[in-house]
Amino acid sequence: MDASAFLVLAFASAEIVVLWDRLTGNLILRRINTTMALKIIEIGHPVLREVATELSPEQLASDEVQTFIDDLIDTRKKANGAGIAANQVAVAWRIFVVEIANNPRYPYKPEYPLTVLVNPKVELLSADRYDSYEGCLSIPNLRGSVKRCPEVHVTGLDRAGKQVSFDVKGITAGTFQHEMDHLEGILFPDRVEDPKTFCTWDEFSERYEEDFKKTVASVEARYAG
Repeated sequence: MDASAFLVLAFASAEIVVLWDRLTGNLILRRINTTMALKIIEIGHPVLREVATELSPEQLASDEVQTFIDDLIDTRKKANGAGIAANQVAVAWRIFVVEIANNPRYPYKPEYPLTVLVNPKVELLSADRYDSYEGCLSIPNLRGSVKRCPEVHVTGLDRAGKQVSFDVKGITAGTFQHEMDHLEGILFPDRVEDPKTFCTWDEFSERYEEDFKKTVASVEARYAG
């Protein structure tokens, strides 16, 4: 795009600049150097049940998708999620983000660096399973126990379009499975085998969290230690 074809008319706010396209006469609003937390949709919204679509290399490289990825990262951070999938902000693209660092929602989860995956695949590496007490940003104030594999192999693209391939072991493997489920239109209650394990966050903290911390320690010691 030829920058000389545009004239900056005004800053509409600290985050928006108004451009005038000299060729067409159109006014264009453009965000500058900022991210925006997106609205997280909740259970019942139909996009949460959609199978997300893959992105082409051209789509991934576009300003639209790169800006969306920045916003998705920011949304996860502000909501204190361990991860977030594009479906959860009503965009059915095969993208999810995982990052765990001093997370108040999951204080027992080990830290994990920011990871953006596009068109991912998650392969279970063993028949072993552990009981993962899960929650979800799209299902407020609900937790339940899900069987998860403690070791997975992950492939896909990073945000630059580079092929990535790595293993995840320990309880964080469950986080990757949870986010992958979102891209298939699956929510964690679908995988809860015993409905008696459903509880609110307060009830989890009072009655089940200490025992679950022991499960976390055991899984981490066996698979990630």
